[in-house]
Amino acid sequence: MKWFKWDFLKKTSFYITPNYPDASTKSYKFSLRKSAVYVFLYTLVAWLVLIFILAVTPIKDFIFVLDNQELIAQREKINELQTKVEMLTNQLQTFASTNERMKYALKLAKSDSISADNPIYDTLKTRINKKFQIEGNILRVFSDLYNMLFQSNPNQIFIEPVSGIVIQNFNPELGHLGVDFGVRTGSPVFASAGGMVVFSDYTYEDGFMIMINHDNEYITVYKHCLSLLKKSREFVRQGELIALSGNSGKNTTGPHLHFEIWHRGKPVNPVDIIIK
Repeated sequence: MKWFKWDFLKKTSFYITPNYPDASTKSYKFSLRKSAVYVFLYTLVAWLVLIFILAVTPIKDFIFVLDNQELIAQREKINELQTKVEMLTNQLQTFASTNERMKYALKLAKSDSISADNPIYDTLKTRINKKFQIEGNILRVFSDLYNMLFQSNPNQIFIEPVSGIVIQNFNPELGHLGVDFGVRTGSPVFASAGGMVVFSDYTYEDGFMIMINHDNEYITVYKHCLSLLKKSREFVRQGELIALSGNSGKNTTGPHLHFEIWHRGKPVNPVDIIIK
């Protein structure tokens, strides 16, 4: 460009005249090119000295202390979130496995009897042929005698699973498909009728739950237990201890036992069936 004259800038210089207290004055002449070189060298040396100080001395810890604290806090948050994600992933895998077992239990419970070709048949046959256990349970003795003498009776007999008072009745219109017995945590829960345990595990909404398949296409369900004493594929007798009542699961507001009876895939009112 015409207005930009490089030769003029190279020849440009400026004067510095210090204001001394005495009468003598002296001016210093500096060319623009030399001044630019001096400023560049001074800046370069200053940056090298600063980098050396930050690299060798601990002064960097005092300069960047706030940044380091923020980085540490963010790293801790990231580690915490990663731990939560891993826990949620494990819980989802557990729930998925539980759901698969529940589906299998429902399929298994649809059948009224077990085929002789099923490997479970030998186990059940062995357990059924065992002698009565002498435990002083008069109810069990009469129940076993009744089953032996009237096993051809198509009617299914159910007893109360716990010794408690019904605090919420059967109300399918509101989604309550069973009855709630008000009992203390740790109260014994008994099998309402004899049969095979088709599900015994923890679920997110109903807590520790156990399902028993009975004759004549009946299923009983026991929810919100504190602990389960029977495992899947175990055969239980009527009145046998199967769990302890509790307050587990999301859908609960206090210690109780939620008890359901299903017949051919439909819920029925347990109060109309169970005998005291």
